Amino acid sequence: MKRLRIILTIATFAWSLNAFAEMTTEQILAKKNGITLYNQLKISSALPYLDIASKAGDQDAQYYLGESLRKRNQYMTLEAHKWYEASATQGNLYAMIQLGRSSDDLCVTMKNCQNSEKTPQEWLLSAVSLAKPKAEHGDSEAMYIMYEATLDHTWLEKSANSGNPTAQFWMAISTRQGEGFFLPWKRKESVGNWFKASAEGGNPRAMMEYAAYIHESGGDLEVARHWIKVAAEKGYESGVTSYGAYLAHAPERFGFELDLVKGYALTSLLKELNEGGSMQSYVEEVLPEIAEKMTPDQIKEAENFAAQWKNSHPPLSFFPDKLSR
Repeated sequence: MKRLRIILTIATFAWSLNAFAEMTTEQILAKKNGITLYNQLKISSALPYLDIASKAGDQDAQYYLGESLRKRNQYMTLEAHKWYEASATQGNLYAMIQLGRSSDDLCVTMKNCQNSEKTPQEWLLSAVSLAKPKAEHGDSEAMYIMYEATLDHTWLEKSANSGNPTAQFWMAISTRQGEGFFLPWKRKESVGNWFKASAEGGNPRAMMEYAAYIHESGGDLEVARHWIKVAAEKGYESGVTSYGAYLAHAPERFGFELDLVKGYALTSLLKELNEGGSMQSYVEEVLPEIAEKMTPDQIKEAENFAAQWKNSHPPLSFFPDKLSR
């Protein structure tokens, strides 16, 4: 039985590689565009791109297509379930967990999930059986998967201690919300340490949280400014919003030196997020406020700077949780 499972795993992995190798340039680009749009919360715009890559057999695209369909409809539709299963069948642990969480969703309740291969509980068990050996051998992402699959906080802590930035971020959040036993000042210190570790690991959401923690704690504002800038450079919406506003002193916070050109430029980039996150009203309010302080030449310079920034930095993103609820 064990040998058969190994053979099936190898066959699935080989099929996955073959499917990716057979993807055309157009299909690979569609996957990239689809995931970018998904991360910008432009679900409707992402769907046709993800559909192209999913039909080409890409398991990541299939997972994000399932996520997009489920989020758009706010429940597990038959179509979403189909794509989650296509991804899970190729070994995608995130898809297995989402299928495992679907026990109360409509198609499961109605027992019409298009010939589902497994029950939700069986999908969760599959995720655990694949992730646990990796977790026990020190894979920090697998440890985090174990936490998501079992909700055992011990796995979250193990993953965080092994350096997983996502786990470190959620350790900070759970500690701030009262998880664990701390003296009051030690709890706050632990929250800051976890946000710092996650930020250093590249998590833009943690960067912004750590900057806020420093500000609230009366810490070194130069360090806080650094993390806001890095979060913006990563493309994180909150980082770009804050960096642009603070550079333009709209409002003045964190001690940023006034730079209307960069502030206007960065704020103008947020127009791109008009479909996701209701950003348009913010831009329409703040951008004219900054423009009032600028000359026409400065605005033109800002427009050039915005174009250069967009070409040299990652796409804007809300960095939603990969395993969303």
